[in-house]
Amino acid sequence: MTRASRDSSVLIVGGGTWGCSAALELARRGFTDVTVLDADAIPSPIAAGNDVNKIMEESAPSETDSDELYVWNRMHEVATKAWRTDPVYSPYYHPTGFVMAASTDVGAPHVENYIQTCKYPVRRLETPDDFRGTMPDGVLTGAFPNWKGFILPDKAGWVFARDALESAHKEAARLGVKFVTGGDAGKVVELLHSDSGDVQGAITANGKTHRADKTILCAGANSDALFDFEKQLRPTAWTLAHIQMTPEERETWKDLPVLFNVEKGFFMEPTAATGELKLVDEHPGYCNILRDRKTGVERSVPFARHQIPLEAERRARNFLRETVPHIAERPFAFARVCWDADTPDRQFIIATPPRCSSLVVAVGGSGMGFMLMPAVGKAIADTLEGVIEPRLKKGFRWRPETAVDRDWYDPQGRYGGGNKVMNLATIEDDDWTRIGERSMQSKS
Repeated sequence: MTRASRDSSVLIVGGGTWGCSAALELARRGFTDVTVLDADAIPSPIAAGNDVNKIMEESAPSETDSDELYVWNRMHEVATKAWRTDPVYSPYYHPTGFVMAASTDVGAPHVENYIQTCKYPVRRLETPDDFRGTMPDGVLTGAFPNWKGFILPDKAGWVFARDALESAHKEAARLGVKFVTGGDAGKVVELLHSDSGDVQGAITANGKTHRADKTILCAGANSDALFDFEKQLRPTAWTLAHIQMTPEERETWKDLPVLFNVEKGFFMEPTAATGELKLVDEHPGYCNILRDRKTGVERSVPFARHQIPLEAERRARNFLRETVPHIAERPFAFARVCWDADTPDRQFIIATPPRCSSLVVAVGGSGMGFMLMPAVGKAIADTLEGVIEPRLKKGFRWRPETAVDRDWYDPQGRYGGGNKVMNLATIEDDDWTRIGERSMQSKS
């Protein structure tokens, strides 16, 4: 790949978490001609980062790390510094701590491995009282059946995702990045290819051609529809819901550690703005597997929906009954399907594909892309400039050999939900929630 110079024109396809982070980093480095295209205003209603909170874990590399572990720890180190000190990101990081647990022999080895490899001191939790004691009286009232785990009292917590995304967007725009968003003007329908196959920009739905010296494709789960990733990307969705908390509960539930059972789900403290508690039922994910009528090829096709399958609601409420039964039957105030894209090894792809020397793809968040948002922006800029660390370059390389004969239903080390990837295409319309559509009793 020919290295980009600071006066190169750069087109970023996708204005979500990674697109805004990359735009900000390039602007800070002195790139003067950067344009971001997105079909929606930022933050997009379908962007994974348009969320009230995301888990954040701190770490740093050591000399004994394997190449794979080094990549994660190095990215966590860079991200941690930004979440702690960068004025664009630091107001949104809440290092409140982290509780992790499992309930069966299936998830227990994952929790034990975390304990053994964690670089910071943890305290084991063995009894229901141990778990209840991690939060103020009256918060955790459940029986915690068969729960075993630990608490990491600091060096972890959560970030206010939506505000962090908006902050990066605002600062990038202030520094001169041009954002073309909303409707046909920002919606990319195809990449612009030269006769040799290289990428020279993109075409939007209004028919306009956007040419650039360098193009960055970071459109999340939708990237797979714009470029052939040779099965390296699997658009995968998770399900989340919100519960409205009372003013008294909001005060009691402030500054809570994240509560995460690798087989059941997780929640964090209610948002300050609305007092809504976000909860997620844990599972290996949903795909929307459809077969192309012309080619016969199956792929997962993302779509937006502000409802969740009733089976996801049942899982979420079962998690609440084990932890906070006093609010477990409360109506959901909001729910949605949230999309990301998994690589076969759940490692990011930040690289230049073969025969596309003017393109950088930054894809494959694999459920961990937001916590590393600031580090990803730097990695994208380093790749564009040809200065990325060799071990990171190796870890983030274009690697279609990992996707040969890929099983779209591989759970990839995730638990819960029957320990299998589920297919949204098989769920009938009557088997979805109707939050906000009509009054209905819980079908849990």
